[in-house]
Amino acid sequence: MALADAGAAERSPDGGVPVARDIAAATAANRRLLADFFDRLTDDQLTTPSLCSAWTVREVLGHLVMPFTGSLGGFAVQLAKARGSLDRASAATARDLARRPVPELTALLRENADVTIKAPGVGPMGQLADACVHLRDCARPLGLPDDVDLDDWRMLLDWLPPSVPGLVPRRRLAGLRLVATDQEWSWGEGPEVRGPSEALAMAAVGRPVALADLSGPGVDGLRARLHHDG
Repeated sequence: MALADAGAAERSPDGGVPVARDIAAATAANRRLLADFFDRLTDDQLTTPSLCSAWTVREVLGHLVMPFTGSLGGFAVQLAKARGSLDRASAATARDLARRPVPELTALLRENADVTIKAPGVGPMGQLADACVHLRDCARPLGLPDDVDLDDWRMLLDWLPPSVPGLVPRRRLAGLRLVATDQEWSWGEGPEVRGPSEALAMAAVGRPVALADLSGPGVDGLRARLHHDG
């Protein structure tokens, strides 16, 4: 996930984005939630394809622990194999890490729950987005209800529109009005897209499966844009 710069996440709640300390607390809680989630899964569930086309559920766990493994040398090897493609190198590294025992990987999530990852182009909101979205990337195809708090989805919804570089292309939400049906939140002007906060956020970041939970005259247009982006 290539995400917006850290500065964008430092604005006050009045500016539409919570302050960094609130983001860090939510991210830490969600990493622990993710660890509990993965620890409960069976082998069959772990090998299920996630909503991330490159990864199984288990490989999503590999992706989530990548920042905590200190495997820069291994990533450099994968980057060379991928001929400089960051996306392919990242996918390969996640698959390699996913071969480790699940308890070892979930322990990394718990031990590093409070760690703020400092990387160029990735701010605090990007780390929160990783936790929220990837939990549902795994839980949705498994038919499981595991989810983050509604307040966390609101933080994301306050941040995602109108665009986030590498995550939400500017054209995707332009000219639409998004309305949450499970809390008081809306954004934009135009044909309306209504639904639960989770589904709105998942659709915004490019998960077409979430469209089934949305309604309104803007849904068909959003579907066409997701198809184009995919």
